[in-house]
Amino acid sequence: MKVYYYTFGCKVNQYETENIREKMEALGYETVPSHAGADICIVNSCTVTSEADKKCRQLLHRIKKEAPRCILVCMGCMTQAHAGIAAKLPECDIIIGTDDRSRLPELIEMFINSGERIVCVGGLDAVRDIEPMCNHSADGKTRAYIKIQDGCDMRCSYCIIPKARGHIRSKSLEDIRLEAASLLDSGHRELILTGINLCCYGRENGGRLRLTDAVETVCSIEGDFRVRLSSLEPELISDEDISRLAACKKLCPQFHLSLQSGCDRTLKAMQRRYTTEQYALLCEKLRAAFGGCAITTDIMVGFPGETESDHIVSMTFAERIGFAEAHIFPYSTRPGTPAAGMGGQIDGLTKRRRAAEMSEVCQRTMKAYLSSAVGSVRRVLFEKETSPEYHQGHTDDYILVKVPRFTEDSVRRRFADVRIVSAEDGFCIGETVSEDIN
Repeated sequence: MKVYYYTFGCKVNQYETENIREKMEALGYETVPSHAGADICIVNSCTVTSEADKKCRQLLHRIKKEAPRCILVCMGCMTQAHAGIAAKLPECDIIIGTDDRSRLPELIEMFINSGERIVCVGGLDAVRDIEPMCNHSADGKTRAYIKIQDGCDMRCSYCIIPKARGHIRSKSLEDIRLEAASLLDSGHRELILTGINLCCYGRENGGRLRLTDAVETVCSIEGDFRVRLSSLEPELISDEDISRLAACKKLCPQFHLSLQSGCDRTLKAMQRRYTTEQYALLCEKLRAAFGGCAITTDIMVGFPGETESDHIVSMTFAERIGFAEAHIFPYSTRPGTPAAGMGGQIDGLTKRRRAAEMSEVCQRTMKAYLSSAVGSVRRVLFEKETSPEYHQGHTDDYILVKVPRFTEDSVRRRFADVRIVSAEDGFCIGETVSEDIN
């Protein structure tokens, strides 16, 4: 049978969809690139914003309209966080949450045999062990994700994710090592450690393990590859963490530190657990330890009660930090969160204007970061050929580099030393400094 997969949302969702795809293919199911003609369509949902919910529902409706005979599966954060609503989605034949995905092949067989609709969304309060998942992907991609952590207990006032993902829980170091080794054997040259709240890795066990233990475990594997971290919570990174991470030579010097706002008043209303000065100090420490590493971030605008003055303070702080890249997004009301009931809700027009203004600031800081690389020699991991003109890849600090084609052969999954010759809009142009491609 033919299966189509569609993933909304974060790197964790992408990892989980890949895990299901591998399981299904091992059982003889065929992956297809479109829902047209598919026997089964599996949609992995996201609920981080109301817009994510809306887009998921629209896709489910469109798939069922255009492929009415397919078995339609919806799983993930939306179905878990809004189980009562999701259970009534009329288009779906199978609905599961965020903990029983390993049962999906079994549930599909049950539906095929019975024809009866299946809703399998359990509570997460008692779930204390991470769902076993290990990817061995031979998909030909340059980088691969390893999910090492799930859940979040931080309870930021705007966030529905604790309801969708449950309590923190972590993968064992041995399982991480085995999965990393398998992915490297498949030819991947960059491994990205990811989780719902990555910095909480190991903390459910009294803090005996930390994220740094997982990084050291992966970096200790022999071979020419690099390791990258996904989004990090700034208040959970200690001086000892920085010192140990700096000793991991395979770790990429790029840190995505979720800011959310550059205004202390807004951060307090968000129930974030740091101040802007603590955030700035952490950036200084990381740059000192990693030789001017890239700091990237997420910034929310238009949070309830955010004044024009608060917005200006936040933009000033973003410019001060000098982010290499930033994801800017307007606040989206999530029913069931404290922020949804706060006074001072801001209209959509104002939120869109503030997002555009913040984006303008961060475009300037990104341009400055790219320009600072001009003249330097960087090791680039090539990912694809932008035919017919360029090879394309990223530096370890995640600068996108395009290099005029220097061979007709593919250089995907290979490293080369590249001199950065110019900074463009969102990327750099480089030239190889030797013929040594490995």
